[in-house]
Amino acid sequence: MTNTFTKKMLFGIVLAAVSIAGANAQNSWKEYDTNGFTKIDSITKNGYTLIFVNKDEQFSDEVKKKMIDAYFKVYPKQAKEYNPKTIKKVTFLIDSTYDGVAATADGLTRYNPQWFHKYPQDIDVVTHEVMHITQSYPGGPGWVTEGIADYVRYTMGVANKEAGWTLPAFSASQHYDNSYRITARFFVWLTKNVRPTIVKELDKSMRAGTYTDDIWKKLTGKNVDELWAMYATKPAI
Repeated sequence: MTNTFTKKMLFGIVLAAVSIAGANAQNSWKEYDTNGFTKIDSITKNGYTLIFVNKDEQFSDEVKKKMIDAYFKVYPKQAKEYNPKTIKKVTFLIDSTYDGVAATADGLTRYNPQWFHKYPQDIDVVTHEVMHITQSYPGGPGWVTEGIADYVRYTMGVANKEAGWTLPAFSASQHYDNSYRITARFFVWLTKNVRPTIVKELDKSMRAGTYTDDIWKKLTGKNVDELWAMYATKPAI
């Protein structure tokens, strides 16, 4: 069921979303306001709620629907598989003043509408970003965080093929801490060749704040550099 809120209610909803961003949010999170065209929808299904704030009058209704559908398809799966205690209410903000692609702080994800004007099939930006909400890590290496988020995009994505999004072929110039798709591919290889549960175990340690470099040897008997060397020798996935 979808309810369209009045503009008057925007302050309470959006400012609440901003307030939970906390120290992890960049200053840019506080730069938007309620001026200009704004529409808010609140959709609830099976215990999960998405508040969709649109500040771009030209934003495609079709893309909006696909983003909403992706949220309700992948976020509950992420919660079940990785973090059942993740929050159940998430806010999407379509914000033309934001010049990145997308960024997430706690329960608020900010999207640049221009990205979707150019790449309307890239719906799994949603899958990557809501995984950051599922992760809710207090710290830890950024390459692990982003590698897991792209690993989840690879394993749970709803439209990667349509968007032309793939994991890159291995090359000798890469390194495990390059992050995003490069790290995600390494994680895929690890689950297939070394330890099927390793991504979930890394995720758990990151959320608990117990991750150290020693975890690789504890889980696999080898450190991460040794594992990468094995991967580089036979990188097929």
